[in-house]
Amino acid sequence: MEAGLRTPLLDFFRRGEVARDVRMMAAQGAIAPRPLEQLGLLMILTADADSEVRATAEATLGMLPTELIAGFIARADVPTELREFFIKRGIQPSDTPAPDMEEPLVDTDKSDLGLDLPEGEGEGKALTFTQRLPDMTVPEKVKCAMKGTREMRAVLIRDANRMVASAVLSCPKVNDAEVETFAKMGNVSEDILRTIATTRAWTKNYGVTLSLVKNSKTPVALSMNLMNRLTESDVKKIASDRNVPEALRLAARKRAVSNLK
Repeated sequence: MEAGLRTPLLDFFRRGEVARDVRMMAAQGAIAPRPLEQLGLLMILTADADSEVRATAEATLGMLPTELIAGFIARADVPTELREFFIKRGIQPSDTPAPDMEEPLVDTDKSDLGLDLPEGEGEGKALTFTQRLPDMTVPEKVKCAMKGTREMRAVLIRDANRMVASAVLSCPKVNDAEVETFAKMGNVSEDILRTIATTRAWTKNYGVTLSLVKNSKTPVALSMNLMNRLTESDVKKIASDRNVPEALRLAARKRAVSNLK
């Protein structure tokens, strides 16, 4: 796929690094990321090495209304490969592109993971999840990453399984405020910070950009680039911040000095 639809979650599937049970969940439409990412997953899985996974992905695609797919592949942000995949299946792009939409196109998962407790029981919900976490399987964690609460995502973004952590960033519910919180964390993987730093929709938010630059775990090359977007006052603070890498601190000092000339 082209860069426009490259996400960490899709890359795991593309590289064949996903266990069969999780691939089957995705083929069934039980993993429910944003629409374009879900279409990308189903496209990848129609070529899966497992015949049952392939057939399931085909069946799930067959459930989707042709008009709905036609609207999405008419969007300007759809990579050529994905659009051509559906054109070859006889679906032509619509004259009217589909509007922005966060909800998945299909969600066949009806299982109860303790995510549907009544409103007002957030503390109990988080506690139940924390108690269950050590015994949860990867598929269960992925479901919680996609459909769980903000508190669940804050835990799973730090999961040792890189695919589980990446699934959090594919959750349709994730917003800029959460991403800013993730960008501040010192105990998330470098991959997570790299994904946030290279996602334009998130780095448009100044708080996210500043948090990434100030996080010592963000790759220095990315921090250097993002620092160009910061205000003079924040650059001065970074120039004296001993919690950031020395190379970044020196670059900030150099920029602050040049601004005085």
